[in-house]
Amino acid sequence: MPDILALCFSRSVVRRATYSAIIVGSLLILINHADALWRCELDYLRLFRIALSMIVPYIVSTASSVITIQEIRKTNQLPRGIENE
Repeated sequence: MPDILALCFSRSVVRRATYSAIIVGSLLILINHADALWRCELDYLRLFRIALSMIVPYIVSTASSVITIQEIRKTNQLPRGIENE
């Protein structure tokens, strides 16, 4: 468990998850809440949903990165289809 937390807070995982959250979250906010934002109809429930639109992509990206890193460490090789850069 400490290894998983260390990976979750590692610089590369946080950076990747932040970029994903900004890009995907912004698109989700525009798709789902543009009309309310345009009309300035922002209540607490709407703000909560907007926050979730940013948090969920961050969590998904973090989980995906941690699982991939653990798999690479376990097999000591890169998964198929991913080449060394």
